[in-house]
Amino acid sequence: MNDKVKTDTPEQAEFRAYCRDWLSKNRPGAPPPLDRRRDETHPGRKSQVWHDYQKAWQISAYGGGLVGCDYPKEYGGGGRTDCQRVANQEMQRVGTPDFPGVTALMFGAATILNHGSEYLKKRFIPKMLSGEEQWCQGFSEPNAGSDVANQETFAEPKGDTWVINGQKIWTSMAEWADWMVLLCRTDRSHKHKGLTYFVAPVKANLGKSVDVRPLVQITGEAHFNEVFFNDLTIDDKYRLDEVGNGWSVAMTTLKFERSAGNLVQPLAGSLPSTDEAASATAEPPLVRLAKRSMRFGKRAADDPVIRDRVVQMHIRDTGFAQANRRSQVKGLVDHPMRIPLQAKLVGSEITQDRAALAVDIEGASSTLSATDKNAVAGAWSMQYVASCGGTLASGSSEIQRNQLGERILGMPKSK
Repeated sequence: MNDKVKTDTPEQAEFRAYCRDWLSKNRPGAPPPLDRRRDETHPGRKSQVWHDYQKAWQISAYGGGLVGCDYPKEYGGGGRTDCQRVANQEMQRVGTPDFPGVTALMFGAATILNHGSEYLKKRFIPKMLSGEEQWCQGFSEPNAGSDVANQETFAEPKGDTWVINGQKIWTSMAEWADWMVLLCRTDRSHKHKGLTYFVAPVKANLGKSVDVRPLVQITGEAHFNEVFFNDLTIDDKYRLDEVGNGWSVAMTTLKFERSAGNLVQPLAGSLPSTDEAASATAEPPLVRLAKRSMRFGKRAADDPVIRDRVVQMHIRDTGFAQANRRSQVKGLVDHPMRIPLQAKLVGSEITQDRAALAVDIEGASSTLSATDKNAVAGAWSMQYVASCGGTLASGSSEIQRNQLGERILGMPKSK
């Protein structure tokens, strides 16, 4: 933390002191029991109690000025310069609950700021930052995953309104969402120029023209949803940018979703864990796991091949962290988009490789549930299976590599 404090501007230093003082007086209360996050019908989905706890924390942090610090004051922000990262650092330093409004905070508010009308900016951004209204993203469809432009959900003009029919899939947080950022086809004669971007009311139309259904993943959990639209009618004032300019707006969304935008996403820290592996002074989780796992009567940590693989993973983790630090120093950045664009690609693959290594270290015991008394750890196999989605979300690894090649290295587009 000291190296970050030393490079603070006067405004950031003043704000950091404020954040520390505010957090010392406004820490959230004790969280609900962790097992209450899981819904009995759809495991993996947060309970209402846990969601309400996170939402109350976001509302409090926004009221204290720790969320939306760099957004213009006229749209509910703090009007500061590059101070959101300071708030993030201080929240992570003390360990706080995560914010539930990820869609709004990561890219929804930024998209509206860049492409919305004055009405949309003033109507939505303040409540997106505060968490009073929850959001989800309507991009992916059964036939439009990494090929975002292959949208089939259709919005048909009808006077001053639009009538929407179609389906979205892999929609995170739809079960909590009041609103959705929604990409629709409005012209079937043009692939990219036939798209238009809207914000659409979800909760107000549930059971009428909107249907949200949980999707069970390979893990057996249901973190995602599919959303169906049946003659959903919305006012034209909920359109972003011009008709047919949805592809450009969507690219803004994806730029921020991939951490390549010009605003830092509000990001609270995770709650402190009592697990030894999560404490600041403990051994890295893979080292601890290797010491606890037995292979042919010996500790996995004593196997030179396993030791080498653990060290290599630690080197990758360290390199990734240092690259992210480097991205904050303009003099060390050769291209402003390279590190942000590669962060999603590298981060998702490191996460998957780390979990795969953990499963290898555990061996056959990795098949045991975390609740099994004979399990060494129990959660790594689930993390590995779940990590496969990370290399697909926000654009597959193949798509990310294409973008890096074309936009950063200047290579010709693939055919």
